Amino acid sequence: MKTLARFIQTKRDELGLTQKGLALAANVPVDIIEEVEDGKELFLPVTVRQALAKVLKCDPMEIKQLEKDISSNIISPEIIESLKNLILNGAGGLKCPKCGAPLVTRIAKMYDLEDNLILHPKAHCTKCPFQIHS
Repeated sequence: MKTLARFIQTKRDELGLTQKGLALAANVPVDIIEEVEDGKELFLPVTVRQALAKVLKCDPMEIKQLEKDISSNIISPEIIESLKNLILNGAGGLKCPKCGAPLVTRIAKMYDLEDNLILHPKAHCTKCPFQIHS
């Protein structure tokens, strides 16, 4: 079975790029590349998908077909939004709404086309496949 992690890593290896090299070439934070290849990030923002596809010399749809939006079918949008707000406000010790295990959280810093800083709350469960992406 082909996974997003395996696809990105294989394409990157074929081009002789390191994770840092891919991040620099695509102008995305290296931690995004690491999380994708570790299987922790399963859904990418459109801009990241397009940037990776350009560097990896593939169609963005090849990447999109491998993405999985795990949280959307499991937890209500209100709970997801509440968790995102808690993450952005620095709350710690958050628990997975699906299984109750600890959530690993972070805030990704990205910039829009006009160089405005945009903060994206991210989280993934330490036990089940639940994750929050923006």
